[in-house]
Amino acid sequence: MLEFGAAISLIVVGLIFVLLATTRLAPDVVLMGGLTILLLTGCVTSQEALQGFSNEGMITIAVLFVVGAGLVETGAVSALADTLFGRAKSVTGAIARVMIPTTALSAFINNTPVVSMLIPAINDWARQNRIPPSKLLLPLSYAAILGGTCTLIGTSTNLVVNGLLIRAYDQGQLAWAPHVTRGLGMFDPTWVGLPIAVAGIAFVLISHRWLLPARDPITPIREDPKQYTTEMLVEPGSPLVGKTIEEAGLRHLPGLYLAEINRDGQVLPAVSPQERLRANDRLIFVGVVESVRDLQRIRGLVPATNQVFKLDAPRSQRCLIEAVISERCPIVGKSIRDGRFRSRYNAVVIGVAREGERLQGKIGDIVLRRGDTVLLEAHPSFVEIHRHSRDFYLISRLEDSKPPRFEKSKTALLILAAMVLVVTVSESFGDLGLKIGSWELVFGKITMLKGALLAAAAMLAFQCCTLSEARRAIDWQVLVAIGAAFGIGTALERTGAAAFVAHHLIHWVGQNPRLTLLAIHAITSLTTELVTNNAAAALMFPFALATAQELQVNPMPFVISVLTAASASFATPLGYQTNLMVYGPGGYRFTDYLKIGIPMNILVTVLTVTLAPLIWPFHR
Repeated sequence: MLEFGAAISLIVVGLIFVLLATTRLAPDVVLMGGLTILLLTGCVTSQEALQGFSNEGMITIAVLFVVGAGLVETGAVSALADTLFGRAKSVTGAIARVMIPTTALSAFINNTPVVSMLIPAINDWARQNRIPPSKLLLPLSYAAILGGTCTLIGTSTNLVVNGLLIRAYDQGQLAWAPHVTRGLGMFDPTWVGLPIAVAGIAFVLISHRWLLPARDPITPIREDPKQYTTEMLVEPGSPLVGKTIEEAGLRHLPGLYLAEINRDGQVLPAVSPQERLRANDRLIFVGVVESVRDLQRIRGLVPATNQVFKLDAPRSQRCLIEAVISERCPIVGKSIRDGRFRSRYNAVVIGVAREGERLQGKIGDIVLRRGDTVLLEAHPSFVEIHRHSRDFYLISRLEDSKPPRFEKSKTALLILAAMVLVVTVSESFGDLGLKIGSWELVFGKITMLKGALLAAAAMLAFQCCTLSEARRAIDWQVLVAIGAAFGIGTALERTGAAAFVAHHLIHWVGQNPRLTLLAIHAITSLTTELVTNNAAAALMFPFALATAQELQVNPMPFVISVLTAASASFATPLGYQTNLMVYGPGGYRFTDYLKIGIPMNILVTVLTVTLAPLIWPFHR
């Protein structure tokens, strides 16, 4: 008999699914509303409702946003994306370039930080390749999930299941199955996980045309009367030296084109995409302000005027500002160089727009007219200082336009690599410590949370990002949604709703081992879509062992099935945190997950139920 609390919990979860599927309400609003109802009806206590907001996984994600800020602000995340993804010639190729390296990384690195680090990189990369982010971010999450199933340390769920298996072994619950060893090996999940990963990637590559949305498509280059002419210099020693225009990513920036190259006093017009860049090349671009801002983020490109290095404030503290020249400006009728713009305003002109006109020559030689719009690099205080100046008709600051701290990019990448290495070694070998003579310092096991905290502190200590940038980087909507999802999962467990559904579905299957394995997998998969992956694994593991013992068959296919099904959550944004992390940035709707996620779940189920009994036979 279904008790009152369990019935309320199931009704609330059903309502959450309906609202997410049929409305545009934000996930954090819907989930917090559902958690509030469960709290008011007594399905969870106040402590249980708030437990999710102190959950180690959620706090880890929050800290990783700070680590990500260090990577973004130093330009390291763009360099990482270029190294991992290269240049895509089609949407299918772009998805393959995202999924394959992400799957490989997630097999050995906890998949949550992998997704956290790559979301901003893929957003930028998608814009440069003129691909809707919604075509790439859900495959990113799926690839991280698929990679996590391939090794014991790929995801926390695998470690949870392994811990449950070790506990069952130590408590004598597996005495009836003497061939079962104490715990799983590092690559035991690989036998099933690797084929699933290969099949999953292939399925997404084949089906994305029909099943993945093209949300927020990149618009074609528009005719904009305010197109800037700007001049950039290829620095000596730049990673761009020796690359073609196309390889350097300078051909497909939306709303921008390379008009000419000034090389050793010679002008190269109508530049070929195969033209190779040289040190000290001066590149003349024409385009909209958003793309000019993107040029600032390309490592090895700097404004061609050396005036930017003579300003008072460091480049990392400056931003881009648009200003319209008035007729009273004292340098009207003079060139930017002769008017001594930098000395007069403590700002440097890096671009000029004049009624859609293509301006010839170097930036410093352009003679300013009334109504010209200049793009300035200056300290943010320029806006307040000159807001009421008669020299300008209008002044506005461009958001997110600070030049990256490229000089700190290697430091940021080293911090990230150290975090990954330390956590991976600790996950594999246990407690870490330091011994010098008779003095010994034991750190214990370096969890993902500890590693992320150390990395975030290092990012701040080495000035890869500032405190204000770190605070802005934290996505509170994602964190609230994850915290609320944990509370809802607790309600389903506490009221017995999840156990009620699982018990009755297994009871209907009968005594056939393969059908029972199919039922265990399907129920675990369904449960992990409703609650969290770790909760689903912990809930279903006892059912799996009890079922195997009742049938007197090898429990390993059931253990592997629970491990895989609890990790492989594709059909909703609630089942796995990486799905929820890409929900907002990708502009997804709940139904987008159902379209491609249900076939993915079916594919994983079929492969697991087919392969697990072949590798670990029911009867030994």
